[in-house]
Amino acid sequence: MRRLFFVALARQIGVIWPILSGIVSVMILSGLVIWHIEGWRIDEALYFTFVTGLTIGYGDLTPKHVSSRILSLVIGFAGIVLTGIVAAVTVKALNSADWES
Repeated sequence: MRRLFFVALARQIGVIWPILSGIVSVMILSGLVIWHIEGWRIDEALYFTFVTGLTIGYGDLTPKHVSSRILSLVIGFAGIVLTGIVAAVTVKALNSADWES
């Protein structure tokens, strides 16, 4: 059953890989623009990007400029979409594995 799940998961990820890579690219590019605007170190900007994108939001880094805040919204929405896609793909793989067993 576990093997069937991982095979189905790999198949599903292969189908939606262009979407996933596009969303992650938008998140990273937005983080790099925020890095430039805010003058943070690059590791801080990428940390902020993924903490915001995963909707954790510790609040230790906060953008001060309006344009950075707007990009933070883009990162947050992209993270919500990414989470939804990952959940949908996982459920689809579970259903496929269940049907095949």
